Amino acid sequence: MSDETKVRIIVKKGHGRGHHGGAWKVAYADFVTTMMALFIVLWITAQSDVAKQAVARYFRDPGLFKDGRTASAVSGGDGLLPGHTTSSPGLDGEAADEQRALQMAAARIKQLTEKGAAFEDLRDQTIVEMTEEGLRIELRERDSIPFFRVGSAVLIPPLRPMLESLQRILGELPNHITVEGHTDGRQYSDGKVYSNWELSADRSNAARRVLETEGLRPGQIDRVVGHADRLLTVPADPLHASNRRITILVRREKSR
Repeated sequence: MSDETKVRIIVKKGHGRGHHGGAWKVAYADFVTTMMALFIVLWITAQSDVAKQAVARYFRDPGLFKDGRTASAVSGGDGLLPGHTTSSPGLDGEAADEQRALQMAAARIKQLTEKGAAFEDLRDQTIVEMTEEGLRIELRERDSIPFFRVGSAVLIPPLRPMLESLQRILGELPNHITVEGHTDGRQYSDGKVYSNWELSADRSNAARRVLETEGLRPGQIDRVVGHADRLLTVPADPLHASNRRITILVRREKSR
């Protein structure tokens, strides 16, 4: 055979099997994702109503966790309030779930008065704290920012819109609520007809009516109390503006 008619045969070495593409990887990833979603749904359905509400609130308002903390529906997660955690020593079961739900509500309320928020001006007047009784929200007057007309139970801004914002948060909780009214030490000229007792009770009732316009379920507020000037914030100064306040107590329902 001449050089011109020689045929070159090139043999390529391979791995012995054909290439089947990556479609199976996509299908497998979809299967794993679906199974994970199923397990999450099954886990949620096994939780208490309080935990379910907490999960629902997260998906409705994920911005609540913008500071990098994570809300955990199980014990051991990071807390929502600065310096606190959702882990509750000595609490378990429904009591622990309730504690976490109250803490989440407290964090959302504190957001209302953060810098740039709608009620930034009320930041120093809005006291939010967890107590043995439950979640306590105290709205204190300031000389430059009163909540009621002088000597009257007529609400004026910014208290009304603040209460309207609170009702949407508190209405998601199953807990019962107590509304308390407090006055300062200024006395009426004729205290026999209308005194600080009547005024404080009328102011707490006025706050109740706003809270119940929408958001709260019927009967959620089951106590309305007027304390007059008997529980002053600043006892040394009975006329101090912060003595005039409305307190909203979201009471614990579960035994600790």
